[in-house]
Amino acid sequence: MTDQARRLVEVALPVPLFQTFVYSLDGEYEHEARIGSRVLVPFRKRQEIGIIVAFDAAPPARGVIKAVSGVPDAGPALDEGLLTLSRWISEYYVVPLGIVMRTVLPALLTGAAQPHPNVKTRRIVRIRDDIPTLLQREKAFARAPQQRALFELIESLGGATSVEHLLQQLKFSPSVLKALEKRALISIDRERVERDPFATRVGRSEPRHVPTPEQLAVIKRMGTARPGEVFLLHGVTGSGKTLVYIELLREIVERRGKTAIVLVPEIALTPQTVDRFRAVFGDDVAVLHSALSDGERYDAWLALKRGEKRIAVGARSAVFAPLTNIGAIIVDEEHESSYKQGETPRYHAREAAIVRATQEGAVVVLGSATPSLESWTNGAAAKFTLLSLPDRVGGATLPTVAVVDLRKAVVDSAATAGEDDYQRVVTGPLDAAIRARLDRGEQSILLLNRRGYSAFVQCENCGNVATCPNCSITLTYHRSPERLVCHYCMHQEEPQRVCNRCGGATLRRRGLGTQQVERLICERFPSARVARMDVDTTSGKWAHAEILDRVGAGEVDILLGTQMIAKGLDFPNVTLVGVIDADVGINLPDFRASERCFQLLSQVAGRAGRGARGGEVLIQTRVPSHHAVKCAVTHDYMSFVAEELAGRIQPVYPPNNRLANIVFSGSVESGVADLAIAGAGWLRRLIRVRESPGLTIIGPAPCAIERIKTRWRWHVLLKSEHPHELTRVGRYFLERFAVPARDGLRVTFDRDPVTLL
Repeated sequence: MTDQARRLVEVALPVPLFQTFVYSLDGEYEHEARIGSRVLVPFRKRQEIGIIVAFDAAPPARGVIKAVSGVPDAGPALDEGLLTLSRWISEYYVVPLGIVMRTVLPALLTGAAQPHPNVKTRRIVRIRDDIPTLLQREKAFARAPQQRALFELIESLGGATSVEHLLQQLKFSPSVLKALEKRALISIDRERVERDPFATRVGRSEPRHVPTPEQLAVIKRMGTARPGEVFLLHGVTGSGKTLVYIELLREIVERRGKTAIVLVPEIALTPQTVDRFRAVFGDDVAVLHSALSDGERYDAWLALKRGEKRIAVGARSAVFAPLTNIGAIIVDEEHESSYKQGETPRYHAREAAIVRATQEGAVVVLGSATPSLESWTNGAAAKFTLLSLPDRVGGATLPTVAVVDLRKAVVDSAATAGEDDYQRVVTGPLDAAIRARLDRGEQSILLLNRRGYSAFVQCENCGNVATCPNCSITLTYHRSPERLVCHYCMHQEEPQRVCNRCGGATLRRRGLGTQQVERLICERFPSARVARMDVDTTSGKWAHAEILDRVGAGEVDILLGTQMIAKGLDFPNVTLVGVIDADVGINLPDFRASERCFQLLSQVAGRAGRGARGGEVLIQTRVPSHHAVKCAVTHDYMSFVAEELAGRIQPVYPPNNRLANIVFSGSVESGVADLAIAGAGWLRRLIRVRESPGLTIIGPAPCAIERIKTRWRWHVLLKSEHPHELTRVGRYFLERFAVPARDGLRVTFDRDPVTLL
């Protein structure tokens, strides 16, 4: 068959090239292929999975047109809505289309080695339709009592059960089962099993709450939304935003018959969120997030695509749920930086949600007690519809917040005490507050946003600090198990006994971590039940849920952890929140540092006082006059916004402009510096030759963390008043700027970065 007789298709492949590729589609595959279908194609010397993005493509000017090797699926993997969203992400974030599409699909659908994903099945035993009469049964089982017992058991179980249950749980012999099958009394078939890790989870029940007048007003306004309308729901912590989400989905899913997506920022929040939504919507809820196995994610994806489930709940990748007829997309805690993908494609799920909802004619709800400045600015400019829940439900009040100045507290003891001195970590007011809660049978939450035992180890003689051999950061001391760990590349080594620079034997552990605070708290309150929640204690699949379930059941008196305990958790018996050190991260060289600090303090403060007993928050800090701390103390979001926005005028930063961070990296420091200098010069020449109004270039300069995972890093910032200028210049630069093929040199383009570290 000649190429002219074959139908040519345009295929997007997951390769770092801003182009699609033309392949010929033989007749045997033509009836199976659609736009959005997965295809197996030869590329260079290997096979790749690609996506058909167009039919009747123009033949390339040169080269041999290769044929599609296979079409694995009966229908398209991506519908028109997800194809359109992929194209937008590709253009806006300046990423090859094929790489975006690989991200949109489950991992099991992107591997060329096994284009047909494995489906989990189980063997099911069923009694045949022609059940023997009592007389026939007596005759059949006269000399086979075990067969009779097994037959009657299957009958009592409704006529069907799994082979695994009979053999492993009930301990029947396989030979007995085979004998029944041989006599045609039963049949054994295989059926598909959905790998749903939440199916066996026993969550808390969700009583039907009566919305408050404020909630009713918000729900009613959302019910009259225009297609594609975006709501910014600004509700204080404990104001019942989740109830609003549930009532909105009752309208969208149950009454209008549409589908919905609910995004949450932390895996730690997923079990609680799933429990609440499944208590209302039952098996209509599917879960998509990175902690699931590839098989579990694929099964959830498949159930959504087939229409077996209509609500997708999960972290940022759930924005790509294969739903049709979408009526609502909810982004809870929309300010969270975890909605930004850290690797290519560096999309922001909040922005992707807005674009997808606009295409689908769905309503978008962005909920937060501390909205991002970008979202707040859009609300103030009427690009988003601003809705407010200013009060807590049930007559509860926001907790009282007090500041403990660490510069004045226990100054004398801190100057002379050993490194593990309790008073240096937990000041007198916080200690007394914890003890009072223990005496009253109430619960406390303690926040320290730094894991490990000590921040670093330092020689007392020469001041040398143990650093990571791969990254430009210090190694964190972990006590259990004892090791020095890099939290970027996960390099580990045994703790040093002598200084490797001067040979000094006096090595001091400096700074605090959650492990150290846990030990001190346990020593101070030996009868208290303490749980620590950080990356080290939640590596297991259900570790988050197990800890939070214990807190909810009243089996934990003090919950200690990093930022993962600061948001979304609702425990009425928590009446105290203590922030061990509010200064962690407040002075980082990043324009969002103050915003993140304020949001974290406000969110963790909101965990207290959700019940009838009220709550109290104590913040330990060395900068009580910092506006992020002062506004968190008074729950004054508006004052924080006013002061923070004023600080982003000169020098100008988002939301007052648009930003892109171009990062140059490689294995040789001098080569990376030269590449960054050349790149910045290339960009400056470009904007001189081609007019780029409002575009400015800052840099080049070393990144705040110069080296990560053996790669040296420099960066250049592009600032623009017009979003399309960043797209135009970024695409032109990535396509035309020549990166030498040596020393692993690489250039990445991060549009709308959430951090510059």
